Amino acid sequence: MTGNGTRRFPTPLLPRAAAVLVAASLLAGCGALPGATGGSREPVTVMTWAPSETRATNMPGMPAMAEAYARWSNSRGGVDGRDLRVVTCNEGNTATGAAACARQAVREGAVAVVGSYSQHGRAFMATLEAANIPYIGGYGLSDEEFTSHLSYPVNGGQVSLLAGNGMQLAASCERVSLVRPDTIAGDYLHALLNSGLTRGRQREAYDIPAAEDAGEYAVVADRSRKRAGKKRGCVTAALGERTANFFDSYRRLPSDGRDVRVSSVLGSVDQPLVDRTGGASGPFEGAYITGWYPDAADPRWEPMKQVIREHAFGDNRIDPADAGVQTTWIAYTVLRRVLEAIGEGEVTPGRIALTLDRGLRVDTGGLTPVLRWRYEDMLGTPGFPRIVNHGVTFQVVRQGRLVAQSSGFVDVGEAMLDARAS
Repeated sequence: MTGNGTRRFPTPLLPRAAAVLVAASLLAGCGALPGATGGSREPVTVMTWAPSETRATNMPGMPAMAEAYARWSNSRGGVDGRDLRVVTCNEGNTATGAAACARQAVREGAVAVVGSYSQHGRAFMATLEAANIPYIGGYGLSDEEFTSHLSYPVNGGQVSLLAGNGMQLAASCERVSLVRPDTIAGDYLHALLNSGLTRGRQREAYDIPAAEDAGEYAVVADRSRKRAGKKRGCVTAALGERTANFFDSYRRLPSDGRDVRVSSVLGSVDQPLVDRTGGASGPFEGAYITGWYPDAADPRWEPMKQVIREHAFGDNRIDPADAGVQTTWIAYTVLRRVLEAIGEGEVTPGRIALTLDRGLRVDTGGLTPVLRWRYEDMLGTPGFPRIVNHGVTFQVVRQGRLVAQSSGFVDVGEAMLDARAS
């Protein structure tokens, strides 16, 4: 770990005697280091950033997953003979931290930023664009991830989740209360949820704005439950890191005999949060959750889990059920496919972007629909034009585990377009 919070991988150190032997072997005409696992081509440097050790959202599993992926890839000879060199950075959940990580990526000669998390798109994207560095597989938090010509998102961000959540709830709920941040960005969540509800021929949700930095939500929780009615009602909340606070207040409400189920979206609720709040005996038992990817028990995640078992060395930052870890795995899958497509050519930021722009198809092993970033592959939703994956999954918490409610991906593209048109 360096003083500015970045980590570099790998950083080989040779004792002086070994260095002399290596030099001698090269002078004697040997073309590769004795015992080296990688090929003879130059390593490819990429960066992964995410916040850690902050008072807000922390996603340490994402850079840890990137490091494990590099160890796995390099142990197999790299990608077409190229080792991966992963530089990680703690963006600190601040605009200044995100900007510093972007500048670090430029200094390190990164050819891409891969599988990263930051809500401060304005702070980092301009720096990446100036250096022509593509941003592959961000978490989907900022508008810039869906507007920049150098961003290649692997999911549909929160907008797809809210539209999907409406479609999921339409099948089970007669009345829905939406608790969302009382912000300009939060204002739009109501329209997205409604677009999904109306596609399922259900009435629009009650819109309940709430402070996004509150410590407790007793009044808001009581109001949301009453608005959901007495039978087949649902309360869904999308408050980011404060979602847990809301549902903690919700479960403390005195029982009034109402048949109301709770719901949320990936990023506000995930398996680690379900575990931390009591599992099967916690507030999320029976909750409906809309996600981007298959549930964590799905066998399509087994290749990722095997890499974690064999190359993470017990790193407890990596939870295979965490959506950030999953996003990083998918993003590096994209990177690997790009490098394979480039083949013997020089790997540069511009060549990576050009390869993706020309229509490279990326099969993620069924973890997403097949990804491709041509102009005609993009949904073109106003405000989020670069969304190419508008599939979501419907999940439910049963016995403390997030499991599939239905199989396959649900296309919410039309619902997203409806929301923008309304």
